[in-house]
This record gives sequence, structure tokens and C-alpha cells, in this order.
Amino acid sequence: MSANHSPNPEIIRSMFAKVAANYDRGNSVLSMGIHHLWRKKLVKWSGAKAGQKVLDCATGTGDLAIEFKKAVGPQGKVTGTDFCAEMLIPAPAKAAERGLDITFEQADVTQLQYTDNLFDITSISFGIRNVSDPVKALKEMARVTRSGGTVMVLEFGQVQLPVFSSLYNFYSMHVLPKIGGLVTGQKDAYEYLQKSSAAFPCREGFLDLMKKSDAYSSFEYTALTGGIAYIYKGVVK
Repeated sequence: MSANHSPNPEIIRSMFAKVAANYDRGNSVLSMGIHHLWRKKLVKWSGAKAGQKVLDCATGTGDLAIEFKKAVGPQGKVTGTDFCAEMLIPAPAKAAERGLDITFEQADVTQLQYTDNLFDITSISFGIRNVSDPVKALKEMARVTRSGGTVMVLEFGQVQLPVFSSLYNFYSMHVLPKIGGLVTGQKDAYEYLQKSSAAFPCREGFLDLMKKSDAYSSFEYTALTGGIAYIYKGVVK
């Protein structure tokens, strides 16, 4: 974190470039595959329908874009973007293996190159806490989404349940960075990711960011797996 406590984009880009090759393997080991269930739940809650247009920001290796493409079908269009080019490298092959036609492009969620009101749904998973200005990102995602469309955010948070909270905090602080380091060779990256999760606003704190963006007519959230992660849903003004 920089002096103003917001992530430095170039440091973040470099960090993800280093973990990109082993990112999927690291995710599967550390979450025991549960992150796939979280993404399925996000797509279901978004109300994605056949034929719709979806933009997935910070798509990484394309997992959420792939889930959305299954929902919107052959007539729908899904675009997956990431500001780290290296993270996108495996994405086209992953989509092609599943017979899915998805567009992948490099883009910064705080400066999207798309016209206003272009998409029905815009999403970001495990990316917004690594953005230098989350409110600006929330505004941009709303800008490219039609009025009445939805912006969906999946992000880690802080566990509230007392016993589970202490167990999970021990795991995330002491075990997760070591395993992440073994799998990817980038322990520092996983230490940063753990700290950023622990510090990032969740629940009502994140809803306050959505409110501050002044881009949504309503917003709500649901907790996942005891509050390890949260899904936020905003309806665009």
C-alpha cells in the first residue's frame, strides 16, 4: 500500500504478472474450489438472461466471464477485461476448451474504453480492493451499464462469526501466504492479498462506497461462506 493507503497500480500489475502462470492452481488449492461456487451464485443473482451483453472487469484468467457466457448463451456477448495483460493469457484457451466465444481485452476498470450504456451487466470479482480508486471504478462500471442494469461485485471481506472468525483469520494470515507461495513461488503477493482483504471495507462499508459513487438507485449484499466473501449488487440509475 502507498502512503495514502490506496494500492499502487504499477505494483499491483507487476505482482499479478508474476503470479499469472500459476494463478488458477493457487486459487483452487487455497479455496478448495469454492470460489467457483461463489461465481455461480453471483451470475444467478445478477439475473443474467440469454442474449444479454456482459462486461467482466479484472477477469483474470476468465472464470467469471465463462460463467456469464453460459448464462447469456450463443446470442449473448461477454467481454472479459483485465489491466494486467499477463493474467489474460490463459483466458482465451479456457473459453475455447468449453466451446465458448468470449472477447478478452486489456482495460483499466477506472478508465474503460467502452461507450455509455453498452452492457446489461458489468461485474468484477476479487479485483476492486486492488483498485487505486474504488469509487471511480464503481462509477465507470455504472457508466458503461444501461439504466436499470446491474453491477455485480464479488470480494473478500472480514468474517463476523466469533469462533470461525479466529480460525479463518489464523488461516489467512499464517497458512494462506505460505501455501500460495509454495504453489506460485510468490509468497509476497499472497501476503499482500491477505492484508488487502483484511483492510478493505465490506458489508455496509462497501455499500457506502456504492452510495458515494452516486451511480446506483439501489444496492444490497449477501454474505458467502460465513463472511469470507460477499457479493454486492447495484442497480444503475
